[in-house]
Amino acid sequence: MRSFDEIRLEQDEFRLLRELFNQHSGLWFGPESRSVIERRLRERIMALGLSSFGEYHQLLRFHERARQELDEAMDLVTINETYFFREEYQLHAFKNELLPLVFSRENGPRERLAIWSAGCSTGEEVYTIAIHALEANLPPSCDVRIFGSDISRRCVAAARRGVYGPSSFRATPPEMRRRYFRDKPDGAHVADELRSFCHFGHLNLLDSARAMVVGRVDVIFCRNVLIYFDETSRRKAIEMFYDRLQPGGFLLLGHSESLLNVSTAFELVHLKGDLVYRKPLSATRIESAFGREDR
Repeated sequence: MRSFDEIRLEQDEFRLLRELFNQHSGLWFGPESRSVIERRLRERIMALGLSSFGEYHQLLRFHERARQELDEAMDLVTINETYFFREEYQLHAFKNELLPLVFSRENGPRERLAIWSAGCSTGEEVYTIAIHALEANLPPSCDVRIFGSDISRRCVAAARRGVYGPSSFRATPPEMRRRYFRDKPDGAHVADELRSFCHFGHLNLLDSARAMVVGRVDVIFCRNVLIYFDETSRRKAIEMFYDRLQPGGFLLLGHSESLLNVSTAFELVHLKGDLVYRKPLSATRIESAFGREDR
């Protein structure tokens, strides 16, 4: 077997791997990602007793446990940088403007609020959304459910654990940290009152059938995720989000993302400090953007 330093990611091997990763997840890795993928997968190749990235590509395509290993590979090559209260201006708009709209009369009376954080990484966004929902003083009878999903099983496990180090709190107001976290020797633990309505699961955003488990939701957060997708995968994910949203529901993207040249099915809503997308209230109109009737 070749030594660690002898296992190099050749250009043709990189092309095959990135195409496979793209087909599986929608993520597109540019030429600048070659050295990162080489570094992050090299130890895995050694652990499997393989001698090249070419052999690893064959395993990912044809081995009986190819699907499980592909999930392992995605765990290793994806970037999961996040923290609590990220892009606070948007969270402020969610609490003070979007939630009142969701509960407005035009949407009819409601007893539940369902929110999906798509691409939640290690869970900081989900718990941040939960904090803002609690601070919004929703009706006591309202059943709040916040679901976080990620393609990385490792990240989902960390989110469920709910224990965080100092770097996760770089933008957290001190009073929020004191109120919703409990310091213990192994880190800051999420308070039980947040855990009670936060749920997590492994989900590939290109798997529209699997996404049905999310159910219908009122708000979707998908921030700084689709920028890593190719155009075809981005369109597929946006259509799936449209299907999962309740009529009148909102889609929140990252500050540098938009649906321009991606979809015309959503309405653009101008808030005081942000722009968000809304699924039209009408459930009967023809969706010319998707070539089908709204479901």
